[in-house]
Amino acid sequence: MPLRPLFFGEIMDGAFQTIRRNAKTMFGSALIVQAISGALSEVAALGMLGMVQPPVGGFTSQDEAMRYLGPVFGATVGIMGVSLLTMVLAAILQGVMAIPVARSALNRPTGFKQMWSLARSRLWPLVGFASLLLAGSLLFFLVLFLLAVLIVTGLGPLGVLVLLPLGFGAAVVYAWIYTKLLVAPAAITIEELGVFAGLRRSWTLTSRNWWRIFGITLLVAFMVGIIGSVIQIPLGLASGGINSVFAPHAGASQVTTTAIVLAVVSLVVGILVSAVGFAFQTSVAALIYMDLRMRRDGLDVELLRLLETGEDPDGVPGRRGARQAGAQPWPPNTAQGSPRG
Repeated sequence: MPLRPLFFGEIMDGAFQTIRRNAKTMFGSALIVQAISGALSEVAALGMLGMVQPPVGGFTSQDEAMRYLGPVFGATVGIMGVSLLTMVLAAILQGVMAIPVARSALNRPTGFKQMWSLARSRLWPLVGFASLLLAGSLLFFLVLFLLAVLIVTGLGPLGVLVLLPLGFGAAVVYAWIYTKLLVAPAAITIEELGVFAGLRRSWTLTSRNWWRIFGITLLVAFMVGIIGSVIQIPLGLASGGINSVFAPHAGASQVTTTAIVLAVVSLVVGILVSAVGFAFQTSVAALIYMDLRMRRDGLDVELLRLLETGEDPDGVPGRRGARQAGAQPWPPNTAQGSPRG
């Protein structure tokens, strides 16, 4: 990528080039996480297969109600648990995968083992960040849920008129905070910051660039969603029409076998598409981080120096001499005096 502040097209192209040159590293890591979350999601979904329809006249005893509500509650908890685990793993992997993106700025390939070796010392801070992100998200939605319950309880049907602007406002606040903290994993990994220092660093870097960052991430998410839907549509159509076209008189066992095969194929394809989409979105987020540092800290000058001297070929560009949050930026501004050592 150009060693200067990046335009939108250069961020997109840089993300594609990074994945292409580090395919095993980035796609392999994303595939592992997506495979784990996909397999666990299917296990949780299988728990719903044995559920029966509630009786028309209602439950006649507490035991009957528990036999029905028990599997429903268990499957719901399982799906929520998988979603939360996926969020934690994705946050950690986003920070780890910032390393090959930073190295690709100097056209340095990164192997799978090398990436995890360079990120080893940052795993616990990333776990702390992911845990904090998870706790904050749960608290946010819990407060929102309690407010919705209080509004509906107090106002009745009229409460719906209040819930609509409340939901819109909550979505705006969530998007604003998410965008402000988007580059925190990359800052924690590359600059070797702690959890709260990484959050402050992300908050500072994204100031005066919120709309640009939000627009890029929204467009990338839209592109990934559309491509994934287009790939999944043929499988969805096949699951509904393959039996009627090729085996219109198939028995129950054959229909069940075909449905299972199509479900497995759909799961595998979905995992592959999700892995590619996650790798691309992570690359874009890391490139946004590099772009912000070039705009605010003059990182492009440091990268040019590393490119010319070939210094630290096995390290992470931007990590050596990385400043802590609140310290004097690099290169120093001579108008403000000499930087303190």
